[in-house]
Amino acid sequence: MRLVRYGESGSEKPGLIDDENILRDLSEEIDDLAGEALSRATLDKLRAINPKALAKADPSHRIGPCVGRVGNFIAVGLNYADHAKESGMEIPSEPILFNKAPSSIVGPHDDVIVPKGSDRLDWEVEIAIVIGEEALYVSEDQALDHVAGFCLCNDVSERTFQAQRGGQWMKGKSAPTFGPLGPWLVTPDELGDPQAVDLWLDVNGERMQTGSTATMIFGVKTLVSYISQFMRLMPGDVITTGTPPGVGMGMKPERYLKPGDIITLGGKGLGEQRQTVKAYEA
Repeated sequence: MRLVRYGESGSEKPGLIDDENILRDLSEEIDDLAGEALSRATLDKLRAINPKALAKADPSHRIGPCVGRVGNFIAVGLNYADHAKESGMEIPSEPILFNKAPSSIVGPHDDVIVPKGSDRLDWEVEIAIVIGEEALYVSEDQALDHVAGFCLCNDVSERTFQAQRGGQWMKGKSAPTFGPLGPWLVTPDELGDPQAVDLWLDVNGERMQTGSTATMIFGVKTLVSYISQFMRLMPGDVITTGTPPGVGMGMKPERYLKPGDIITLGGKGLGEQRQTVKAYEA
């Protein structure tokens, strides 16, 4: 299934994209695509519904982030060897984890706002994992049993805040609009192998990133299992898994986003995002 949330920010309704790419309303079945609605039991219930029996929704609606009420927004750093190289850092021996604020999450086509004081605003196309069942001390063999699905994420990053302001990376990862998610939450049966997803990102129509999840250092099963050794993952938690090479920080000379730039990105089976970069207005 391809599940969505549509409508104005803060008032999104749950929906489904059918095989004919028609947006269908799920609000009679679940309140939101969040929490317990992401469980195996609920997803199985939704999967059993004939999509044509669901009301059509107006396709002009805004598409919101594909998961609601996110509790933990966890990110993985340097998870592609070639990205670690372009960043001038060693390949990690264990996953590098940091937080993004859940308040950074926006829809896949919402504007990206340049935060106050920013001078090195960067892009990162990633595949994100959405947790559907509680996970604590799970094995790699059990890991996918706890996954509701996958989605596209632009891990927008402010490199000066991240690297030169002291402390944790989350300073450069958590500003409002720094976490576009969606357009869809794609269930595992729909996506297929999560380690065979091609990813790409363009800025103003110029290809910047091309990669594949096949080259991740730590795959999806490893990440879910590993993170569950340190915390209890809850339904609706999001893990964004790292980016392939081609970020602005890795270019020579470095290149960063500015107001007016258009970011487009996509992943095989995950859909596409499009954001316009805009200046902060008080």
